[in-house]
Amino acid sequence: MTQAEIKLCSLLLQEHFGEIVEKIGTYLIRTGPQPLRMIVNETGLVLDQVKKALCVLIQHNLVTYQLQKRGFVEYEAQCKRVLRILRYPRYIYTAKTLYSDTGELIVEELLLNGKMTMSAVVRKVADRLTETMEDGKTMDYADVSNTFVRLADTHFVQRCPLVPETPQSPDAPPPPAPTLVINEKDMYVVPRLNLVGKGKRRRSCDEEEEGEPKAKKQKQEGESSEPPPDDGIYWQVNIDRFHQHFRDQGIVSAVANRMDQTSSEIVRTMLRMSEVTTSSGASYTQPLSSNEIFRSLPAGYNIVKQVLDQYLTLLADDPLEFVGKSGDSGGGMYTVNLHKALASLATATLESIVEERFGSRCARIFRLLLRKKHLEQKQVEDFAMIPAKEAKEMLYKMLSENFVSLQEIPKTPDHAPSRTFYLYTVNVPSSARMLLHRCYKRLLEKSQRVEAILASMQATGAEEAQLQEIEEMITAPERQQLENLKRNVNKIDASENQVDETIFVLESFIESTVKKP
Repeated sequence: MTQAEIKLCSLLLQEHFGEIVEKIGTYLIRTGPQPLRMIVNETGLVLDQVKKALCVLIQHNLVTYQLQKRGFVEYEAQCKRVLRILRYPRYIYTAKTLYSDTGELIVEELLLNGKMTMSAVVRKVADRLTETMEDGKTMDYADVSNTFVRLADTHFVQRCPLVPETPQSPDAPPPPAPTLVINEKDMYVVPRLNLVGKGKRRRSCDEEEEGEPKAKKQKQEGESSEPPPDDGIYWQVNIDRFHQHFRDQGIVSAVANRMDQTSSEIVRTMLRMSEVTTSSGASYTQPLSSNEIFRSLPAGYNIVKQVLDQYLTLLADDPLEFVGKSGDSGGGMYTVNLHKALASLATATLESIVEERFGSRCARIFRLLLRKKHLEQKQVEDFAMIPAKEAKEMLYKMLSENFVSLQEIPKTPDHAPSRTFYLYTVNVPSSARMLLHRCYKRLLEKSQRVEAILASMQATGAEEAQLQEIEEMITAPERQQLENLKRNVNKIDASENQVDETIFVLESFIESTVKKP
C-alpha cells in the first residue's frame, strides 16, 4: 500500500463519512488489524464514538472483524474497498444503462446505505421516482420489485451473510462477535414479498400541519413500526459483478477494433451466456458449443450457421487468442480466454501511455521488446531501424521511468562488463504495478486540487441568497475566469474517469496474474 493510496483513502473517508470515521479508518489502514481497546487508546476518541464509527465502516463493507483465538475481536480496514468509492458513479451509470432509472436508484440507494432490506429499497426508490413524476402520477412498488429481481438474477445485487439460527441455552453467554454465513445457492434468491402500494411525495410543513387528524397519523406510524416481511434479509451491491461487466465490455471493444462488429457481437454473446456461470476470477469462460452460440445470438442478427463457424474459426486462429477451441462436440466447443484478454488490454494500455509520453519511436521500441521478449541494444537499433544514438537515449529514458528493465546475463562468474550480455525486456506485471501507483497518485492530486478550489470559493463567504446579486455584479473578465474554472473542474472530472478506466484494466490484469496457477 503506497502513501498516495493511503492518503487518497483518508480523503475519501473524510469526504463521505466525516472526521471521526476518517480518523479510525486511516489508523486501521496504516496499522493493520487492531482490537477495540487499542483503537480507542491510539486515536484518543471516546469509546462510544469509536463503536459508532466502526459500525458505519462495517455497514459499508470498509472494515471487517475477526474473532481471535484468545477471545478478543480485531478490526481490519479494507483499503481496496475504500478506493472503490471512486468508482461508485460508474456502477450507478452502468445500472442506469442496463436497467433504466429504477435500476440506477436501486444501486445508488444500496451504495449510499451499504446494506438494506429489499422492502426498504423498493419503498425508497418508489418514493424518489414519484417525486420526479408529474402531479397525479406515482411509481408502483411492483415495478421497482421487478427491476430488483432482475438485478438479483443477473447477480448485480446479492444477499449479505447472516447470523445462523442455532439454538442456544439461555444461560450461555453470547459470543464476542457473531459469525456470519451464507449458502451460495441463496445469495441471489429474492424473498417472495407481496409489496402492494405506490410511491409517496414528500409533504411540505404546512400540509403536515393542516393534513390528517392526529389519531390517524399515530395509527399509520404504528403500522409502520411492524417488522417488514423480509426483516433480517439484507442486500448489497455485488462489486465483482460490475467489474466483470466492465471487463467484458473492454474485451468486446478490443475485438471490434481488431476485427469487425460481427466478431465483437459473437464474443459479446459468448460472454453474456457465461456471465452468471463464470466466476469473476476465472481464467476462462465455460465451454460453449457453436450451436448454443448460434441460438443465443441477438434477434435480428442475420448470419447463417456456416458464417458463424467461419467467424469462430477466425477468432480461434487469431494471434491474440481471445477465443480458444476446447473440443469438437456440438459443432465445436469454444471459450473466451479471459486471462489473455486482460493481458492484451493491459499491454495496449501500456503501449498507449508510452506513445503519449515518449513519442511514436519509443512506442515502436516498446512494441518490439514486447514481441521479441529480450534484445540487446544493437538488436533494438537494427530491428526498429533507429540510429544508435537515438535508440540508446530512448531506451535509457524508458529504463529510468521503469517502463523497460535491463537484464544482465554474464558469460563468466566474475560479471565482467566485457563478458556480459545486457538484454532489454518489458516486465508487463511490474510495469502495470508501477503505472497503477502513478494513477492513484494522480487521483490524489486531483482530490487535493478540488479541495483547493472549494476552499477558495468558500473563503468568499457568499451565501445562496447572495448569489443572484453577485452574479449581476460580475464583470466580463470575471465571468470569463468563472467559465475557465468550470472548464478546469470538468477536465479534472473527465481525467478522473479516464484514470479509473486505466486503473481497472491494470488491476484486473495484475489480479489475474496472481490468481493464475
